[in-house]
Order: sequence, then structure tokens, then C-alpha cells
Amino acid sequence: MQTTFTPEQLKDPAIQRSNEILRSCVHCGFCTATCPTYAVLGDELDSPRGRIYLIKDMLEQGRPADAKTVKHIDRCLSCLACMTTCPSGVHYMHLVDNAREYIEKTYKRPLMDRLLRWTLAQIIPHPTRFRLALFAAKLGRPFAFLMPDARLRAMLEMAPKTIPPVSRNDDPQTFAPTGPRKFRVALMTGCAQKALNTDINDATIRILQRLGCEVVVAKGMGCCGALTHHMGKADQAHASAAANIHAWMGEKANGGLDGVVINTSGCGTTIKDYGHMFRNDPLAADAAAVSAMAMDISELLVKIGLPEGAPKGIKVAYHAACSLQHGQQIKNHPKDLLKRAGFTVVEPADSHLCCGSAGTYNLLQPEISQQLKARKVQTLEAKTPDIIAAGNIGCMMQIGSGTKIPMVHTVELLDWATGGPKPRALTND
Repeated sequence: MQTTFTPEQLKDPAIQRSNEILRSCVHCGFCTATCPTYAVLGDELDSPRGRIYLIKDMLEQGRPADAKTVKHIDRCLSCLACMTTCPSGVHYMHLVDNAREYIEKTYKRPLMDRLLRWTLAQIIPHPTRFRLALFAAKLGRPFAFLMPDARLRAMLEMAPKTIPPVSRNDDPQTFAPTGPRKFRVALMTGCAQKALNTDINDATIRILQRLGCEVVVAKGMGCCGALTHHMGKADQAHASAAANIHAWMGEKANGGLDGVVINTSGCGTTIKDYGHMFRNDPLAADAAAVSAMAMDISELLVKIGLPEGAPKGIKVAYHAACSLQHGQQIKNHPKDLLKRAGFTVVEPADSHLCCGSAGTYNLLQPEISQQLKARKVQTLEAKTPDIIAAGNIGCMMQIGSGTKIPMVHTVELLDWATGGPKPRALTND
């Protein structure tokens, strides 16, 4: 793709990076075949190729974002299926992130949009605030039908039936291995996950201890910054990311670290991109070091070696989170681990398609999200599994709200298979 940025425009690192990405696109359209929003809406401007044209025009002209461009960029899930499909290696993630930051700076959204986005950015990255908001939403859910805005209804309906008590395992501390120490790793505990499902971190800590890991929950660590990053709120996102970089590099300096382990794949995709996010910042070297240490829990378990388990006679439908299979290109590790643990693993049709969760997408674009959820639940249930497993809390909440089949995190099943307790979702309590 030819571009016409001026030398002056190219002095901006974000424009320079966007120019590199735009020039790598050859208009082939392969991306349209795997784009969930294009599949649902059938509009070229709701495909990666269409959005690339909109972004190119906006950035080249140097004009403020307009309502049309914003509408179609907002409809993008950032599922990154297009990056898996693209034969030319177009780094759509960096391009759409740059576009969202540009939109945030140049476009004044309608008042309700601004209020909703501000509220989400101020609540979800903070577990205590989010927990209080969930309690409030739970109380207000019976009155959701009174809400005039579908997004407000979606926010009320998001609250789970039960909100777990705070897990003290999420406090800053160190967990010793139960045997000889093989690795020392920092655990990214997440933000929304700590309010929605405390069992995931608990299971992660248990299985890593059994397999010889010293697990550190670092003081000063917090939200990875993904939520605000994908809203284009760069300053807020970078502040969250910088706090994590300082926390983990402090642990590396004090006791050494063999990795930063993440069990929420949406966080993992962003943390692995810290090196790029801070490439022109004094924190560049430390950010790159953190990105290099970052690994999904499935990557670490494959590296350590999971004990082989006897057949369980349990069929698990594995849902591949977009941030794992497309964002991090981790496709087989979770399935291989489940099989090694003794589970029978099946996959739904069109496993590359997003479930519609995508961070805050199910709250800000509820109509499209609901269509994608229904499609995903139908393909999963068609496999008649005993359990559905995924590696991302957002996917778990989204799919779990649409099916009666128990929904668990992959690591909960692996913990159970190697001596941990039966996942709460599988009990009758």
C-alpha cells in the first residue's frame, strides 16, 4: 500500500510505525474471511482491510477523527484473527492501537459515550472499586429492563450470581515450592479477575508450588493497562504498565526472576508488548526485559513438564481465547496439557472466531457481542462436552453467561488433575 505521509509527520514515532504497517498491506482481503465483525455485519468498513483504509485516510490527512471512522474502529474487537490470517505480516494490532489513541486525542465523543468509557476506565482496573460496582450491579440487575441504553443494561447484567470473597493469596507475598526449587516466577494476578473469580490465581499458585516454582506476588503490581490501552487512553495505560515494570524488575534485582506468569491471556498479550509500548521511553530496556520474561501459564507448564495423568473419562471443549491463539500465537499448549492430564479434548467449529467478550467490548458493543456469544455457545454445545475450558476470564464470563455447561479455567483442571481440589464450578455447592 502506498502512503503519502510528509517528512514532518514521520517524525512522530506513532505515525512512523503506522506508516510501516500500512506499507506492508497488499489489499489481498484474506483478513475478511476470519474477521468476526465482517462475518456478522457484512460491511467492508467493518473488516480489517476497510478499517486500514479509514485509518490511513485519517492519519495521512492529519485531520481529527470523524464519527464514521470512530464507529467502525469502535466495532473492532482487537481479536487479531486478521494477524493470524495475513500472508504479508501486517501488524494490525499496533495500527489499530495507534488509531484509538489518535481518536482519543482528536474526537469528542457524545456525552454518554464519554461517561461510560470514563466509568469503565476508573472502575475495572481497580479490584476493590470493581467489586463494589459488581455488588451494585447485582442489586440493580432486576431493573435492567428500565435502562434506556443497551450498554447500561449490559453492565448490570454482567454481575455474576455470586461474587467471591477476597483471596488473600492475591496480596503481595512469596509462596515457597513444596519440593526443590526449579524456578522463581512472578504471578500477574490481574484486576477484574481478582473480583470475578479468585479460584484461578489460587489454582495457579498451587500447581506451580507442586511443580517446583517459588511464586512471587510483587508489591506495587496492578492492572496490566490493557483496558485503558485499547480505549486509546495512553497516559493511563502507560502509568499502569510502568508500575508493573518497576515491581517486576525490582523482584528480578532482589531475588532473581525466571519469568512473569500470566493466567489471563488478554493481559499477556499486552505485557508481551510492553517493549514496543515503551520503545521511546527511558523505561525501554526494563520494559523489553519484562516482555521477554512474560509467559502464559501454559507456556511455563510445558517448559516445566506436567506429570502424565490417567484417562479421566471427561470431555473438555477447549475455547481458544483470541488473545492467546492470535495475540500470542499459543495454539496447542493448553490442549496438549489437558490431554496429558488425562482429559478428552474437543474443539468447536470456527474456533478462530471471537466469543464477543474482548475486554470491554461486550459492554460497549452489546448487540454485536451477543451475536458472537450465541454463535460461540452453539458451536461449543454442539460438541456435547462435560466441561468448557478457556484461558481468559473475559471469555469465561461471556460464554458462561450463555450456557449451563460448567465453565472453568484451563489451569483449574490441570491443578485438579495433579492433586488440587475439584474446581468449584464442577461441584454442586
